[in-house]
Amino acid sequence: MRKFLLTGLMLGSLLGTAVFAQSDYPTLSQITQRLQKLDGNASVELTSLTKTEGGKDVYVLKVGTESADENPAIAVVGGVEGYHVLSVELALQFAEKLVADHEEALEKTTFYIFPNMSPDAYEQYHAALKYERRGNAVAVDHDRDGKPGDNGYTDLNGDGMITWMRVEDPMGEWIPSKEDERVLVKADRAKGEAGKYSLYRESKDDDKDGKFAEDLKEGIAFNKSLTYKFPVFEPLAGDIAVSQKESRAMLDYLFEQWNIFAFVTFSPANNLSTPLKYSAGDAKKRVITSILEKDQAVNAMVSGIYNETVSQKAFQQNNQGTDGDFFQWAYFHFARLSFSTPGYWTPEFKAKTNAEANLLAWSDSLGQEVFVPWLEVKHPDFPSQKVEVGGIKPFAASNPPFDKVGEIAEEHTAFILRLAEMQPKLEFHNLKTEDLGNGLTRISVDLYNNSPLPSHSEMGEKSRWLRKIRIDMDASADKLVSGDKIKLVDSLGAFEKTSLSWIIRGGGSVTFKAGAPHAGFATQTVKL
Repeated sequence: MRKFLLTGLMLGSLLGTAVFAQSDYPTLSQITQRLQKLDGNASVELTSLTKTEGGKDVYVLKVGTESADENPAIAVVGGVEGYHVLSVELALQFAEKLVADHEEALEKTTFYIFPNMSPDAYEQYHAALKYERRGNAVAVDHDRDGKPGDNGYTDLNGDGMITWMRVEDPMGEWIPSKEDERVLVKADRAKGEAGKYSLYRESKDDDKDGKFAEDLKEGIAFNKSLTYKFPVFEPLAGDIAVSQKESRAMLDYLFEQWNIFAFVTFSPANNLSTPLKYSAGDAKKRVITSILEKDQAVNAMVSGIYNETVSQKAFQQNNQGTDGDFFQWAYFHFARLSFSTPGYWTPEFKAKTNAEANLLAWSDSLGQEVFVPWLEVKHPDFPSQKVEVGGIKPFAASNPPFDKVGEIAEEHTAFILRLAEMQPKLEFHNLKTEDLGNGLTRISVDLYNNSPLPSHSEMGEKSRWLRKIRIDMDASADKLVSGDKIKLVDSLGAFEKTSLSWIIRGGGSVTFKAGAPHAGFATQTVKL
């Protein structure tokens, strides 16, 4: 790992650059410049966790005060999917707004910001050939034929984008949508609908095995290679979980950050506009596959705050996690509160029920061209069939036009700061001292969690992964007559207390301290 420091000349140059003068999502070099500019702030530490196989840095920003490691923390993660370029910009703008306008939040909360976990895949957005890439730059033989990357995408119509190809086929499953003929939907056999097309990603069968684009020229997807429900033998997942430089480096870093109490991940998964649902049966399995009951209540409360803060409403968004993803790993295996949002949905428009038809209707109303018209091409693998290439442009469905991002980032920054205000907060209340005679004093006090969030997630309690609340009394063994010198408390719920008591011999003063890295610490000194 290496720390990036700017010389005064470099910093002056960067400060003169207008970050938001750009009209499109930033390149990797522009991202690096913005991160280095942030690193010039006293509250920011920029670290490169590793370099990917493609030679790209994977960065983390630690933003906080001198006591950053002692304050509860939120981790903000972008770029878990390479095609979700919005997520990187939201994480970046959150860091910039935090440092520029909200430094008061750092007095009580530390932020670990991972702006882009998929830089190899992200780079495809600015490449000559644009397609929604997920995998890194590692060479992988996805179809296990002994030749890695030998059957990827092919730009058949020469427009610099990979879309779809539809092949006229009476045995196909697809027909034009009644809502928009540009869109294909599956024929409903139960209603007697006959298929008209077969549908493939824009490609050729280069290895002549009858399959299309099954061995992409890309490696492992970060968001499909974590340990929770790891999708064994699936393309883009790898042979074993956490096998890549970027995933291993990130997890190694996180395992040292005991003070993280929550994650906010910008990803296709969504448990913020719609919270997860508790399933008693799945929660009782040996391998738990349901959010636990107390955590579901927390998720629902935080979801309500998200929907109050973020004006946009989700449209047909029911992706609450996929196998091997980061969002679920952070909860099920790292035992922290874990929240995820795409950050953006195409607004519901003209009562369209099909998501692609809705996107096209909305874009048409704004005069935006997000669709490549179907164009007939000659295809070597279908010499006697009509083949057309077209469809929604890469990145259009998941990422808004860049001029819309500022408002989205402002609202999500406000949400994350509201979440930070809710962090566990341990306090001592109702302190009493009682003279018992013979030089003895009884001290009693309540330890109170003054927060709507519990000190520990229920998953953290169950897995015993989070550190318990530890209460230390500094009285020496000859002075402590009754009570524990060290006491452990499993957790404190929202606005919950636990009562403590000691009997001390002699005079002077004693100090007791309570807390856990992710829940913060409280200290009290008593003069006897």
